[in-house]
Amino acid sequence: MTAITDDLPARLLHEEHEGWQALVAGQGADYFQRSMTRDGLLILPGAIIGRDELTGPIVDLAACDDYQVHEPAVIRLGEHAGIVVSRVVVRRGEHLHEYFVSTTYVFDDDGGGWCIAAQQRTLA
Repeated sequence: MTAITDDLPARLLHEEHEGWQALVAGQGADYFQRSMTRDGLLILPGAIIGRDELTGPIVDLAACDDYQVHEPAVIRLGEHAGIVVSRVVVRRGEHLHEYFVSTTYVFDDDGGGWCIAAQQRTLA
């Protein structure tokens, strides 16, 4: 769950780092299940995954040993949505992978605070 503040861009950047840090820590499934609404969706290239489907094996595919976010830009889309665009370098073992990432976040009040209703991620 996340708090929506007047500084939505800072909140979106924080959320982006939280997701990557959870993947590095091997806690990606827990993070997404905790951060998303009950009917939330994670939309990835080639897959649309509901919150309850975010189990270890699916999230393990995105696991990494380290990450760096470079040149982030945030586009605000109203009060509860925005896009984070950045260049991300991911290390998996000895291999570095560089992606240009666009992540769209849509938040909704899930009765107990703001949660991710949809997260759409594009990697190029």
